[in-house]
Amino acid sequence: MTGYRLTPLAESLPSTVPFVGPETQERQNGRPFRARLGANESLFGPSPRAVVALEQASREIWKYGDSISHDLREALARAHRVAPDHIMVGEGIDGILGYLVRLIVAPGDAVVTSDGAYPTFNYHVAGFGGVLHKVAYVDDHEDPAALFAKAAEVGAKLVYMSNPDNPMGTWHDGAALAHAIDAHLPEGCLLVLDEAYIEFAPDGTAPEIDPNDPRVIRTRTFSKIHGMAGARVGYAIGAPGLIAAFDRVRNHFGMNRAAQAGALAALLDTAYTAQTRAAAERARDRIAEIAAAHGLTSLPSATNFVAVDLGGDGALAQRFLTEMNARGVFIRMPGVAPLDRCVRISCGRDEDLDILEEEFGPALEIARQG
Repeated sequence: MTGYRLTPLAESLPSTVPFVGPETQERQNGRPFRARLGANESLFGPSPRAVVALEQASREIWKYGDSISHDLREALARAHRVAPDHIMVGEGIDGILGYLVRLIVAPGDAVVTSDGAYPTFNYHVAGFGGVLHKVAYVDDHEDPAALFAKAAEVGAKLVYMSNPDNPMGTWHDGAALAHAIDAHLPEGCLLVLDEAYIEFAPDGTAPEIDPNDPRVIRTRTFSKIHGMAGARVGYAIGAPGLIAAFDRVRNHFGMNRAAQAGALAALLDTAYTAQTRAAAERARDRIAEIAAAHGLTSLPSATNFVAVDLGGDGALAQRFLTEMNARGVFIRMPGVAPLDRCVRISCGRDEDLDILEEEFGPALEIARQG
């Protein structure tokens, strides 16, 4: 009997998940985490207005969602002072990256990223047969000059970088990044500028880029500052021709109806956004203080997490991670050296950071013992 037949490309790929979720780890552990500080979710939650909008929309969940996310696109366009045809709404940044790679990357096409940067992007590139080329971080920052030079060297169709960065939390000045794009981004290469954490960053971090510029597409999300990670809402800002091309491949009814309503309410609640930003700033300071109490340094962060340098190598960080997991605290670490000397701790509420503080020292002592 003949069964299913995968494509040769699919047959060649490993069965993998870019991130092992906390729910999977909780099932493996047989208990819930006491403090969930590893996924860069907003533990401060969504806007109360978003919650009301989600609840009201759930009563009409029997309807398909608006296939073009009209109201949300219009509001995003007003917020960014662009036209609606500069905006594409999709199922989180992850979904948008998948569509974008499908549009641009054919088997064998070159793509450039940083070694240790967002692995889900790499997952999509592999899934469509692209060939990844990687450059190293420099002083815990992604290196635009090296990224663009590598893109020119290999004839890349896409180059990916995030600003602010995940997993290190570092950032580049927007004016300097805009200059690097103008001076060094090679002809025919599209920059995917991931700005998932931009609302937490200092003023001036977002570069001034003409929304009609066909060389750059920016991605943003409602998962971080808006506290709606479970709703899966992201959007891209780009040239109208590129944005229109998404209609050739996207899932036209992929956007959840309630999620669209919740995201719209969250976007309009600017007071709550400012409140969340302030709470994250306080949490960053406290995480750094907890680390400093044990003789450790933390990287300056423009995100809703802090990378804490454990002063060793990846093996030490992994032992610390394992010990914290055993104590009910979920955190993560970067995947490659030398970034993996750090652990990444999401901002949380006072009660979450109380648990972190309680368990940090004992877990670190055991990790150091090897």
